[in-house]
Amino acid sequence: MLCSLRIQHFALIEEVQLDFKQGFTVFTGETGSGKSIILAATQLILGERADLQVIAPGAKKAIVEAEFELTQDYLPFFEANDLDFEPHTLIRREIASEGKSRAFINDIPVSLQVLKQLTSNLLQIHSQYNTLELKSKRFQLELMDVLLGLQQEQQAFASAFAKLQQLQKEAQLKQQAFAQDQLQQDYNTFLLEELQALQLHDPKIQQLEQEIERYASASQLEEARAGLASLTDDNSAYTTLYAVKSVLDKVKTLDPDMKSYAERLQQILIELKELARDASATSFADLEPADLQALEALQDKINAALLKHRARDVSALLQIQTNLLQKSRGLEDQAAELEVLQQQCKALEKDLWATAQHLHQQRKDGAGQLALQLAAILEELKLPHTKLAFELEVLDQLNASGCSQLALLFSANLGHSLVPVERAASGGELSRLMLALQKMISEKKALPTIIFDEIDTGVSGDVALKIGKLLNEMSAKGQCMAISHLPQVAAKAAHHWMVQKTVVGERMQTSVTHLDPAARVHEIARLLSGEVITPAAVANAKALLKGE
Repeated sequence: MLCSLRIQHFALIEEVQLDFKQGFTVFTGETGSGKSIILAATQLILGERADLQVIAPGAKKAIVEAEFELTQDYLPFFEANDLDFEPHTLIRREIASEGKSRAFINDIPVSLQVLKQLTSNLLQIHSQYNTLELKSKRFQLELMDVLLGLQQEQQAFASAFAKLQQLQKEAQLKQQAFAQDQLQQDYNTFLLEELQALQLHDPKIQQLEQEIERYASASQLEEARAGLASLTDDNSAYTTLYAVKSVLDKVKTLDPDMKSYAERLQQILIELKELARDASATSFADLEPADLQALEALQDKINAALLKHRARDVSALLQIQTNLLQKSRGLEDQAAELEVLQQQCKALEKDLWATAQHLHQQRKDGAGQLALQLAAILEELKLPHTKLAFELEVLDQLNASGCSQLALLFSANLGHSLVPVERAASGGELSRLMLALQKMISEKKALPTIIFDEIDTGVSGDVALKIGKLLNEMSAKGQCMAISHLPQVAAKAAHHWMVQKTVVGERMQTSVTHLDPAARVHEIARLLSGEVITPAAVANAKALLKGE
């Protein structure tokens, strides 16, 4: 529950400290006294974004601080967000004049998202906007699930439906990629065949430039070969050297050096003879000019491929060829993956339809009893002729709520047909209907601290008295607060705060005062009679407080 609320330098509030207790608490005050300022400050605790204009004149920052009493159920949240858990947890918002906004949980800075996750389960503000939400089909269905105890089932379904949507999105993206790749496949096949025709893996391709150079120099190569082959001809170098060797052979026994020269010259003669023989066996006759043209044509094709694919060399072309081959094979794998994903979507969707139809039947089975319970509460709130019906239809497509389409039908007047609540109910009727729903919810589960912002708008007299009674009953299972202008509602509260605006120095300020029994009589009498409080109003106030 909310134990206290401290507001400092916020709009017209210089500083107030509000200490709360269990039960029904009411705030009253003249129009414009500052009740909405307290509500705006409380919304900061819920993580709402702040306007710099809320900072009081002359102040450097505005501060709103709330203390909540928590159970051990919240321990996992604190551990998950690396926060210190305290049974009495302090939540603070600071809005600085330079535009910075900071949030703290037990003095540890947190993001607004983390703050919202925690406080949304601790505090709820019900305003006229929430009453208007009752006209929303989605909101009506959410309320129905809460009242029928189907909230966990619906949330589990919503989670599974989100998974289906994710799978369907993934399948759609894969389908688009597959279709695009199919369109590209014909062109890729052409490119692949074009590269394969070049036989880029042939080693000759790697030395193509050298091959072309050999063919271009065929005559020079043949001239060099002939020169080598003629080394042993008559009057050649071989003949001359052989004659020298013959001379050396005659004297080699006479001198060691001559013997060495003779041996070395013998090796040279052997090498020359082998060189001439090998050259004679070599031929460059296969280097035909026509072949040169073919090689140059192949080089032109490779250069064209390099330019076409913006590749640096043949190795890069080989990598492109490999990639194209993989794409061709990958298209089959892609089709198989897409088929598996589509089958998963179909299977999950089939299961979800079964779950959604079961959920729809549970809603349908409980709709009649819900309508009776609501009608009974609304009769207490002076809508005795109210007729209600939860009309459910099965949709053609699933959504996060299942397959149900709900129409909350309503009629507050005898003899009038049921029509959708968004067309039939007035503002006062909507407020009472929402209050009745909140009453039923409070009987189903423990509510967080709930603040009703003028839930009694558009009603008066005995209806207001019934609303006050209902709010008091709701506070038995949770802390309940209300901002009200009606004495009948205020009289049913266990705790009463009065908001008023006064001039302090040269500045208008809002103050909040906890009323003792005597002051409560005076305030309720003011609500009854206005500025001039008559003895009759005082007597009526006392009677209201006594429940007479």
